[in-house]
Amino acid sequence: QQTAGHNNKTAFFSFSISKAIEGQQEIMFGSFKITITTALCTVILRTSAFVPGASRSQHNVRKSASSHLSMFTGIVEEIGTIVSLEQRDDMVLWDGTKGQGTELIVKGDVVLDEAYLGCSISVNGVCLTATELKDDTFKVGLAPETLRRTYFQTLKAGDTVNLERASEIGGRNSGHFVQGHIDGVGEVIDRWEDEDSLFFKVRVDPDILRYIVPKGFVAVDGTSLTVCEVDSSPEESWFTFMLVEYTQKKIIIPGKNIGGLLNIEVDVLGKYSESALAAIIPRIEELEAKVKYLETKLEGMESSQD
Repeated sequence: QQTAGHNNKTAFFSFSISKAIEGQQEIMFGSFKITITTALCTVILRTSAFVPGASRSQHNVRKSASSHLSMFTGIVEEIGTIVSLEQRDDMVLWDGTKGQGTELIVKGDVVLDEAYLGCSISVNGVCLTATELKDDTFKVGLAPETLRRTYFQTLKAGDTVNLERASEIGGRNSGHFVQGHIDGVGEVIDRWEDEDSLFFKVRVDPDILRYIVPKGFVAVDGTSLTVCEVDSSPEESWFTFMLVEYTQKKIIIPGKNIGGLLNIEVDVLGKYSESALAAIIPRIEELEAKVKYLETKLEGMESSQD
């Protein structure tokens, strides 16, 4: 669990990095001067998983599929329908043997445009690989880890799902950087209307909530949303988000009632920032302790001279 001191130092260092980027490389930490180098800023920023891309390739789909990194934006392109979810015992494995596995078939339209075998499609926020394509359906496999992290075991034929094609990094992004890697499942514990807006309150595990902050990003069933409020107390552990009138008609979330389940993916930038700062903060704390020791010693010397 993060302490208040840890959070303060994290916020301070993030601010310092932004100033270093603006050209203010030297900053004060207490009475100690720290120089933030361009190289350090580069390392930290690269951990954010943001890789600026060149202009979109004009090559055909198959070439671009192997030459560009892809992820999602959280802007749902269409609502699809589950055709079937079944566990099979005759799936051919890499070595030619047969084993068990779970397959999901989804009916869609927009996401099949320029789709190819092996492409990534987000289904309710889960990045899945297309293993079979037909005119209006696609098939994906569901790994045991996927079933553990999501509520997909509860899906049945006829259920609707949010769908989005992978987007090239560096292209336009009207949402935020969504990996399609679900952190866990949230439960709707309340919902209400505010004029034409629809609010949801969702309870999640504290290990997930630690990365959710007011006015930050969160992907809910693959939808990029802005967090409204957060209550991280152990007995509450919830956050809220709001859907504007337009969005309500384009996604499946409005159909979720109290007790309904949602796939949750936190903003990955928070995880990378925490990882990067974890190695730096102990050093800053060590320097802070040394500064305090030197200040105390200096005060003692000045007192003896008086």
